[in-house]
Amino acid sequence: MSPTKLKKMDTRIKKIKKAALELKEFSGGIQAVDQNASRILASVKMLEINISDILDLRS
Repeated sequence: MSPTKLKKMDTRIKKIKKAALELKEFSGGIQAVDQNASRILASVKMLEINISDILDLRS
């Protein structure tokens, strides 16, 4: 995969993470929102391991 595509994916992963963190912040303690945002963040972590960390190794 080209470095350009990896960088685009990395940028999108970071945006997803930011959005999930903001969602948890805005949830006002709604448990369902907090739990689902936590699940999103767990998936984002796996994406970071798979994509973002590859970029770090290439740099």
